[in-house]
Amino acid sequence: MSLHSDINSLVTSVDLELYDTTIVNEGDDTIYRVSIISKEVKDGKRAGVSLDSCVELTHLISPLLDVTPPVSSDYRLEVGSPGIERKMTTINHFKLSIGEKVSILCDDKTKYKGLLTKVEGSKIFIDIEGEISEVEFSDIIKAKTYFEW
Repeated sequence: MSLHSDINSLVTSVDLELYDTTIVNEGDDTIYRVSIISKEVKDGKRAGVSLDSCVELTHLISPLLDVTPPVSSDYRLEVGSPGIERKMTTINHFKLSIGEKVSILCDDKTKYKGLLTKVEGSKIFIDIEGEISEVEFSDIIKAKTYFEW
């Protein structure tokens, strides 16, 4: 099994969902970032992830990374939520963001902004002011969730 699938197993064992794993460099620090989201949906929106859940998951993932480090140099593990506004780069990111507002830019410069209603195969469906638009995942060059204050 891969490190990603091992981490995914640990995340699901505490009733959360793995959103993404990334390696980022900030200054002189290398960070292995594990982003998680809640499975629970309240009033059509995903519930937040508690700090206690992040700490618990950090304690579960750390021993795994001692055996299978994600990078060959020094790094810091960071477990947390990907945030209310986050990039979507995989079809799974779209599936995990159903019910949220999204902003999408396609390779033909078409822009979509609305409520992500469903994902079927490689098709993304967005409700824009009551009208459903269908977007092919392969046509998307940039996408993110957004929050209206």
